[in-house]
Amino acid sequence: MTSPVTVNNLTVAYQKKPVLEDISFSVPEGKLIGIIGPNGAGKSTLIKAILELIPTISGKVQIFGSSYKQSRKKVGYVPQRESVDWDFPTDALDVVTMGRYGHLGWFKRPGKTDTAIAMECLEKVGMSQFANRQISQLSGGQQQRVFLARALAQDADLYFMDEPFVGVDAATEKAIITLLNDLKKQGKTVLVVHHDLNTVKEYFDWIMLLNKKLIGIGPTEVLFTKDYLQTTYGGKLTMLEKDTSPIIIS
Repeated sequence: MTSPVTVNNLTVAYQKKPVLEDISFSVPEGKLIGIIGPNGAGKSTLIKAILELIPTISGKVQIFGSSYKQSRKKVGYVPQRESVDWDFPTDALDVVTMGRYGHLGWFKRPGKTDTAIAMECLEKVGMSQFANRQISQLSGGQQQRVFLARALAQDADLYFMDEPFVGVDAATEKAIITLLNDLKKQGKTVLVVHHDLNTVKEYFDWIMLLNKKLIGIGPTEVLFTKDYLQTTYGGKLTMLEKDTSPIIIS
């Protein structure tokens, strides 16, 4: 079975300073994978390099055995919320409908079927009543749900999500993890940049530990240990002895 994503010897540098060094891995299908590591570890950079949003120094990426350009329709992406221009004059339904463009091609406009799919995706994230609301008028959590709905509208097989839980309320966080688990049940593969170590074991069945270099990737119960986390975070991490909950310290 072809891996949803395979990365070989990927290196990325900013102004000649390595950000990711010689990263190689592949992931199995149908897993919910948390990308874990300290600030500056290259987590977002890894996703952007895979999606060819930034240049790389070396390495090869395959999506379902082909290049990203050949497999683009199979990939959904939810960027960090702060990277989006929320003042752009468009409503929630239009944003979600944009997720259909990959299926339409360059010269076709969305039709009734695409609009119906977009509305269904808004319903799945609890945002159908805000379909005609300008995105600038939505709360942070509502904006995040709209972008999740757009990713759903792509009907992808592989999803990359960059810090989807940051800055959202408890209800939105619950809605997001429910959605991620639904995607997993459908056999989709989801890679999520995540910073809250206290929810890692609850949310993800696999994790990738990253700090410029790949520390490890595999089942959460194998890698989410004191030794692996200390290697990943170094002196910035300590463990509570009673319940071994990880705590980040500055």
